[in-house]
Amino acid sequence: MSDGRLQWQCRRGMRELDELLAGYLQSSYEKTTEPEKAAFRALLELPDPEMIAYILGNLLHDDPDIADVIEKVRSRT
Repeated sequence: MSDGRLQWQCRRGMRELDELLAGYLQSSYEKTTEPEKAAFRALLELPDPEMIAYILGNLLHDDPDIADVIEKVRSRT
């Protein structure tokens, strides 16, 4: 998946969420492992309300790789 497509997928229309996702993409994505990259791409495929619930901590994701990426994205605040 191209970086341009990932950047576009990071734009969710909620400024704080956009900044968290884009920040992770810019600072961490290229330096991480392939499984973590796959988990981040899977996170971006989630519907906005579900993603927001995970990032805000209202839901815990049952996939440990995605849960780890969510924590990394969240810790960027």
